[in-house]
Amino acid sequence: MDEPPWVALDDAQLLTWPIRKLGLVLETSPVQPFVRQLYDELSARGLVFHPPCHVGDEWFVPVGVPAIYIPFFLVHDRLRQLERRMFLDVEGETPEWFMKLVRHEAGHAYSYAYNLYRRRKWQETFGLASTEDTGFYRPRPYSRSYVLHLDDWYAQAHPDEDFAETFAVWLTPGLDWRERYKGWKALRKLEYVDALMASIAGKPAPNLPAYRPTDYDCLGVRLKTFYARKRKYYEDAYPDFYDSDLRKLFPTPADGVERIAASVWLRRHRRTLMGLVCPWTNERKYRVDKFLHRLGERCRSLGLTVAVDDALADARVSTYVTTLVMNYLFTGRFKRGK
Repeated sequence: MDEPPWVALDDAQLLTWPIRKLGLVLETSPVQPFVRQLYDELSARGLVFHPPCHVGDEWFVPVGVPAIYIPFFLVHDRLRQLERRMFLDVEGETPEWFMKLVRHEAGHAYSYAYNLYRRRKWQETFGLASTEDTGFYRPRPYSRSYVLHLDDWYAQAHPDEDFAETFAVWLTPGLDWRERYKGWKALRKLEYVDALMASIAGKPAPNLPAYRPTDYDCLGVRLKTFYARKRKYYEDAYPDFYDSDLRKLFPTPADGVERIAASVWLRRHRRTLMGLVCPWTNERKYRVDKFLHRLGERCRSLGLTVAVDDALADARVSTYVTTLVMNYLFTGRFKRGK
């Protein structure tokens, strides 16, 4: 099969294309075997509803619509390359990662297709699906009340996500979830999902509303617009977001001054900095430590250094990190967008 003309374009040219005009088809894409794998896994459990899958701008299931949207950049290798260059990562690019994500989305689809979230027992187990979704949550990493499936303790984000994560764990082939979660409160949720799925096995989905896939795919923009919006949304996680601040924190020492790499300095002073930041912000050490690691990685990329005898470096860095952490506590992001 001939490749579409946009495959040979450089990034600058490709970014001018509207996503919808790329002519992407899920059924002939590299991810279609994984969609079939999902259907096989559902059938192996006696579940007859296979959520329809469409090309979209991200991983999601529209509220009330039992259909799964898969990011367009997974549909073609050229678009995966662009995504990696633009955003440094490709969500769902490996088979294992893809299956974890699509099982999670299948949980949402089943919740809507069978109106599971309306059941009293569902609400008693997971909470009210109508709970306000602020897009920000403070996870408890060591909680045993939730399964661990996607990163960032995602089951704790919302009752809907708790169910979807629990469903995904339950569906995963070869996973002995009873043994994995033995002694956890989350085991009660898994056992409930097991019984719930047994109760609908072999039954067609009662709620399959008519819909137009293009009403939800969000593909009516150019690639450059898509990436501008995406970077704006995630900019505090984007590697160069802190560059100007880091250059101020670690100015180039004068000639002849003994210096060390700023990344090394951050690693050596990690405990001191956490001791300065955590008591005043009441933030957990693991989150501050993770953030310091991110800053260190970026300092290494920028080649920043610090004078060995810089007596004010501790104060500068601890003040900066404290400011970011306090902002995080109130906004869900370490730093406001520019």
